[in-house]
Amino acid sequence: MPTTLDTSRRERTINLGAGPSSLPTPVLLEAAQGIVDFGGSGMGLTELSHRSATFQRVLSAAEADLRSLLAVPDDYAVLFMQGGGTEQFSATALNLLAAHAVAHPDYVAQHPAGPPCDYAVSGSWTAKAMSEAKRLGANARAVFDARKLPGADGRFGAIPPVAEWQLSAAEEKPAMLYYCDNETVDGVEYASPGFPIAELPQAYRESVPLVADCSSNILSRPIDVAAHAIVFFGAQKNVGPAGVTVVIVRRSLIAEHPDKGVAHGGPRIPTTLVYKQHADNGSLYNTPPMFAIYASGLVFADLLRNRGGVTGAASRADMKSGAVYDVIASSNGLFQPTVRQADVRSRMNICFRVCGADGAPSEARETAFVARCKEAGIEQVKGHRSVGGIRTSLYNAVTPEQTLVLVDVMKAFVKEMQEQK
Repeated sequence: MPTTLDTSRRERTINLGAGPSSLPTPVLLEAAQGIVDFGGSGMGLTELSHRSATFQRVLSAAEADLRSLLAVPDDYAVLFMQGGGTEQFSATALNLLAAHAVAHPDYVAQHPAGPPCDYAVSGSWTAKAMSEAKRLGANARAVFDARKLPGADGRFGAIPPVAEWQLSAAEEKPAMLYYCDNETVDGVEYASPGFPIAELPQAYRESVPLVADCSSNILSRPIDVAAHAIVFFGAQKNVGPAGVTVVIVRRSLIAEHPDKGVAHGGPRIPTTLVYKQHADNGSLYNTPPMFAIYASGLVFADLLRNRGGVTGAASRADMKSGAVYDVIASSNGLFQPTVRQADVRSRMNICFRVCGADGAPSEARETAFVARCKEAGIEQVKGHRSVGGIRTSLYNAVTPEQTLVLVDVMKAFVKEMQEQK
């Protein structure tokens, strides 16, 4: 049995999978050592008590570095939870409906349907979040559904101007406005600098809690945490291994226990989904995903100290995605982006079809393109099963140099297809 780690194959492989995704090799090597012997303790990180002073230092360091990276204000709690972003579909709705019931105890008696929960449905994940809220009994409304826009043909691929959104009236006291900053499946991302908060009506903006799912583009560009009630993200795209979900929540929303709202029509929330429970216990209410937190903390530290922080990541993301989109634009129709609206094409998940001479998507050519990528050491570029085509995911750990390998493969494929005519 080998006692050293062989990274030679890893150095020849470019992982462009959509998640779980690539992580920096130095981080993985340090994390691997920590599994065997953490900090010279003679015990692996996963063998330590989660309530030990040693793990508390790991947890505290991860939180401190994340706060530095995102400029998280002191009046926000940082929670390390489990269940992935999907569990937050439930948790966000339940916690904010509970907070609403506590703040407005007579509301449900006067409005039996409950307060509106607004959703900006820009892609598959927001659609699923809204569906879950409805399943839980929330009065969920779509302020827009990109599948129903003119020319959409039932597909995601555009975001309408805020002036065209059907927001609930501020007087209705909506419990939240929920959006997904980057839709991983569909390759739709709010145009830089991000979600158009300043364009929301002032009364709405100042009174309705804003919820952001940033699971697939967190730490790739700045986000104004203070303008949000909740920012959450699953780790397995830009942060760490699957297992931990980070929730950043305004403390004033969780000052009271949600059970106080039950008598006023609020939901009774499962204990492990109660944000206040996790905040009051420092993310240690039950055994947390220790290794995922540890590895994520290493990524935070590496980005903060060695890679220029979020500003550096944003610059690299623009360069990497720009290089790929330039090839798509100059391919004479061989590569066709699936996102119709150019300014909302994702920097993280670039989705496109490979087309035949007739301009229609060609599965044969897409299979050939995947094969050319594999020959160059590029893995996991097939599109999501619900969309098809090609999806190249350029998360933070993907280097500019690796991206240029993809660019070269794309250019060579364009030439190869031209020569076949």
